[in-house]
Amino acid sequence: MNTTNDIVIVGGGSGGISVAARLLRTSPNLKGHITIIDPAEFHYYQPLWTLVGAGVAEKEVTERPMQSVIPEGARWLQEKVVKFLPKENLVKLGNQEKIPYDFLVVAGGIEVNWDGVKGLKETLGKNGVCSNYSYEHVDYTWEMIRTFRGGNAIFTHPATPVKCGGAPQKIMYLAEDSFNRTGVRDKTNVIFGSANPAIFDVQKYREALEKVVERKKIDARFRTNLIEVRGNKKEAVFENLDTHEKEVIPYEMLHVTPPMQSPAFIRESPLADEGGWVDVHKYTLQHNHFENVFGLGDSSNLPTSKTGAAIRKQAPVVASNILAAIRQQPLSATYNGYSSCPLVTGYNKLILAEFDYDKQPEESMPFNQAIERRSMYIMKKDLLPVMYWDGMLKGTM
Repeated sequence: MNTTNDIVIVGGGSGGISVAARLLRTSPNLKGHITIIDPAEFHYYQPLWTLVGAGVAEKEVTERPMQSVIPEGARWLQEKVVKFLPKENLVKLGNQEKIPYDFLVVAGGIEVNWDGVKGLKETLGKNGVCSNYSYEHVDYTWEMIRTFRGGNAIFTHPATPVKCGGAPQKIMYLAEDSFNRTGVRDKTNVIFGSANPAIFDVQKYREALEKVVERKKIDARFRTNLIEVRGNKKEAVFENLDTHEKEVIPYEMLHVTPPMQSPAFIRESPLADEGGWVDVHKYTLQHNHFENVFGLGDSSNLPTSKTGAAIRKQAPVVASNILAAIRQQPLSATYNGYSSCPLVTGYNKLILAEFDYDKQPEESMPFNQAIERRSMYIMKKDLLPVMYWDGMLKGTM
């Protein structure tokens, strides 16, 4: 292999780190030829934020210095990418430096758009408005649940792709469970305002979750999108996506899943499709127009859920196909759209949804995963974080 090939990876999240680790593990002669570009000081294990918001995990365990997860043999540039120049094989940084590459991996993640709901940013972390999608404010979710005394508890799901599509409802189930434990459930209306047409888009798990919603007496309102928060009045304004009628609902607690979008440096680049996401082949993860560019994770246009579990299956495909491209061999590794969503339905209860591009279950356990299980909850809480830090980010799983 020609080891002079320089590989630039944009994004030091789970996708970028996993690909770098796999490349270095399988091809040690790439040592010194991989550059990871990311301005962040810390790397986060975000799937645990649901349990932080529910009072059963500490947020500090989800944060580690970025330097500690950079694989040995890779170089970390703590800079912002501001522009892609794929015809010139260059990446432009915020300091105006241009970094050349032979192969480019784009794993830039997804951007939380706090400005996407009128009034949200100004009232987040106070006036009963919380969100597990903010490391800064996730503790406020637990404060609201713990001190809740009745009234409307509203949980939202926006009309955009989001990272971990199940997270908006997981915290709702946990909150409802907590309200039962503290004796305020009979004074509480739990409302789910979701832009989606149903609780889940894989039939097997949708049917199971519909039973959970019914059992918990949750008022699920679909095709309805949060457009404004009036924190001083404690009012949430929703719009029906079909009729465009607006409804104002008073609340005592409002958990917001904010709208999300592709980062500007990606959506405004030649690498983006019409929706602003990195335009890659759904099976090989190679860019559809620039053959020395690959993409994975939340910033890609892959038609599957944006989850860490999906990235765990995508990273080996990207690493394998880059090595094949370096050797000028066919790209034989393929990704089938696998994604997973560990749906916490209460304290010590979890439905483990696993599925592919065709929305067909692709379960890894020898039992029916649509049934709520304590064992799967323990796996999410205690086992998956270890697998993430010590396995996935090391390129071994």
